[in-house]
Amino acid sequence: MSYKFPKDFLFGYSWSGFQFEMGLEGSEVPYSDWWVWVHDQENIIAGLVSGDLPENGPGYWHLYKQDHDIAESLGMNAIRGCVEWARIFPKPTFDVSVDVERDEDDNIIRVDVPEPAIEKLEKIADMEAVKHYREIFADWKERGKTFILNLYHWPLPLWLHDPIKVRKFGPDRAPSGWLDDRSVVEFAKFAAFISYHFDDLVDMWSTMNEPNVVYQQGYINFKSGFPPGYLSFEASIKAAKNMIQAHARAYDAIKAYSKKPVGLIYAFAWIETFDEKLEEQVNNIKNQVLYAFIDAVYAGRTLGTEERKDLKGRLDWIGVNYYSRHVFGEKDGKLTMLDGYGFNCPPGGYCRSGRPASDFGWEIYPEGLGKLLREIASRYNVPLMVTENGIADETDRYRSCYLVSHLYEVYKAVKDGLNVKGYLHWSLTDNYEWAQGFRKRFGLVYIDYNTKKRYLRPSAFIYKEIAKNKEIPEELSHLTNIDALARK
Repeated sequence: MSYKFPKDFLFGYSWSGFQFEMGLEGSEVPYSDWWVWVHDQENIIAGLVSGDLPENGPGYWHLYKQDHDIAESLGMNAIRGCVEWARIFPKPTFDVSVDVERDEDDNIIRVDVPEPAIEKLEKIADMEAVKHYREIFADWKERGKTFILNLYHWPLPLWLHDPIKVRKFGPDRAPSGWLDDRSVVEFAKFAAFISYHFDDLVDMWSTMNEPNVVYQQGYINFKSGFPPGYLSFEASIKAAKNMIQAHARAYDAIKAYSKKPVGLIYAFAWIETFDEKLEEQVNNIKNQVLYAFIDAVYAGRTLGTEERKDLKGRLDWIGVNYYSRHVFGEKDGKLTMLDGYGFNCPPGGYCRSGRPASDFGWEIYPEGLGKLLREIASRYNVPLMVTENGIADETDRYRSCYLVSHLYEVYKAVKDGLNVKGYLHWSLTDNYEWAQGFRKRFGLVYIDYNTKKRYLRPSAFIYKEIAKNKEIPEELSHLTNIDALARK
């Protein structure tokens, strides 16, 4: 049998600025923390980053029409895009005065960015970059498609965060990014500016992509290759608090100039244990890791016990990024994440479940997406959208099955009444995968980075069949069973 999606269901892809825009001369953005981080020789020698450089990337800044043509030919009707903060504001915006209100605990509870402040920001901004972004977004919108704009996908302007100096001198003696609550105010200015200049081209807004990755990888999993590589649990908590405030103040700033829905895109994973006696501990981890941030901006419950009305209700939709699961067990009397499951599998090999792993070593586990969508929907009464889902699979061995099996989970969730608005694949083309550089390929479309030529992988035609007809046809229904790929 076939599996039909609603007529208004969105099929598309997501992209970010740093990973996709650069590649041809004139597209470089050398004013961000990630730029200096991946160019740093100490990081390259230590193996923290690949040595690949983003200025050799896909070249979307210049080749966007070609990519939009491909996306349209594959039946896609939605894109989630991005603006690079450092491209728009390579110079500091601190001196543009806005009205900031703090409570008795010094929390930032209001940032007002009126039009005179936006006019002053225009004198600092790279307005040619603004113009070119408008051309990119308009090219997609003029095709009658849906455009979702995300404001922050990890790089910060260097004037706000210098990760090399933070590592060398400490966060109190360097531009420290989300550890400095001035970042909350500057992000609100940025959000107001972007909303003012792009609202006519945007159908939905997102303030941030995966804030949890930023404050976890940068300060806890410091060997991950994420800036600033500064090990401090206290810093991680502080960054999380400021990012929560930044989302809420950006939400307000966008709403001052837009009536469109404003959401948050979060990095989710299905978290579970096979041991019943560990379920309470694992649920506590799940509530902290997956839901504490969203609880803060949905219900006003912060990472501690404090309740803040200025945070409550700042969430119109949730973007669900999903790739695999975490499985917890007990080792030597301690709770631990089990090897051989989820994100802890041998790259390109097989997991303990018998299922294959991606080139990243991530288990193919589509059931987790279905479970997550149901759990998220039970906690938050807002629309959901799958905003990232894909696989590092250079030879395209598994992508078709990965794609169809995950879409089948989305289909079942929609059929059961969940308000899931769409599915955005990660991604249309191969891209610069942060610290891993060009080693991992997520694209439906293969990119020759030397020539920038695009070549469709076989899985692109599978996605085309589903997206164009808004259904998984019977001829592809066998791909919903991921166990067909399992090692017996």
